[in-house]
Amino acid sequence: MDRIEKYIDELMEKSTPDCPAWNMEKIMQGLKSTWNYVDGCMIKAVLEMYAITSDEKYFQFAEAFIDCRVNEDGSIDGYDVNELNIDNINAGKTLFELYDLTGREKYRRAVDLVYSQIKQMPRTAEGSFWHKNIYPNQIWLDGLYMCQPFYMEYETRFNNKKNYDDIFRQFDTVVKNMRDPKTGLYYHAYDASREMFWCDKVTGLSRNFWLRALGWFSMALLDTLDKADAACGEPYENMKRTFAELMEAMLRYQDESGMWYQVVNVGGMEKNYLETSGSSIMAYALLKGVRLGFLPELYREYGRKAFHGICDRYLTADEQGSLHLGGICLVAGLGGSQKRPGTFDYYMSEPVVSDDAKGVGPFLLAYTEMLRLEK
Repeated sequence: MDRIEKYIDELMEKSTPDCPAWNMEKIMQGLKSTWNYVDGCMIKAVLEMYAITSDEKYFQFAEAFIDCRVNEDGSIDGYDVNELNIDNINAGKTLFELYDLTGREKYRRAVDLVYSQIKQMPRTAEGSFWHKNIYPNQIWLDGLYMCQPFYMEYETRFNNKKNYDDIFRQFDTVVKNMRDPKTGLYYHAYDASREMFWCDKVTGLSRNFWLRALGWFSMALLDTLDKADAACGEPYENMKRTFAELMEAMLRYQDESGMWYQVVNVGGMEKNYLETSGSSIMAYALLKGVRLGFLPELYREYGRKAFHGICDRYLTADEQGSLHLGGICLVAGLGGSQKRPGTFDYYMSEPVVSDDAKGVGPFLLAYTEMLRLEK
């Protein structure tokens, strides 16, 4: 366990808000980092480390990282509400915690700013948020994680739960349209207009079960439930059941190493590989799901196995003794300027990197759940 804290310390020491060591996309593009979901994943995990260890270094790092982006009036450098990109809501989750920890009003104002994007998001005919303004009528599993836990926390804390129905309905739409009844898995994306070249013209679905998307959706269910008032009754119970059924389906595809494959249901196919980010999310979801009482006790062992499997395979030291977390798919999406088709070969073609926060953040969240077990 000390190795992991050493690794996190190394990453924090090497990082500034403009150039975080874990944002591989920005590093590879030679760009400065601004407000984005990748840094949001990491800072959320660092705040969880503070919550479980009470070690001030985690709080100080996280606060300094977000503080320099958020102005006194609540505006956020590098964030444009009008971009209508659902990914940009994710980093907003850190603002609730920083407001609670510091009492600084600027974080409360910034929370309201991020919430104002939710009120403007365009929607499919069924009422679900588009993934981005540039991806009209499309629901991606990733987007549920980026937005819904923030939306639920805002409604619970600041809006008298007025939009609970909207949140639960958006999850129901995903279950209805994107779940494969044979496997219990969910397709990466859905085009409600059925116009995109990557989708099935009858169902509107993309072709494959991408591990990290399934992970994001698992976390979306779990973290949204965690921020909801259980007293709302049936919708809450339905969502708990959806989460438990997805975990049960995922366990059927867990490799003997404890990990999962990049394209989940075809582990034996040539080029397919055990992938870190999605496996880390699954470890977190299983461990936290048991802790919150949403999953049977015996699932804890599957979560532990996943966590240890990632450490054994991908947490390695270089010649200088510095640690690195490998096996992380850099990105995967559909359409866009790259014309991504969502084929098996496409998911195999995206770069595999080390130390990217899309893997490190969930890995650290899983680690905080392991620490809770020890306590």
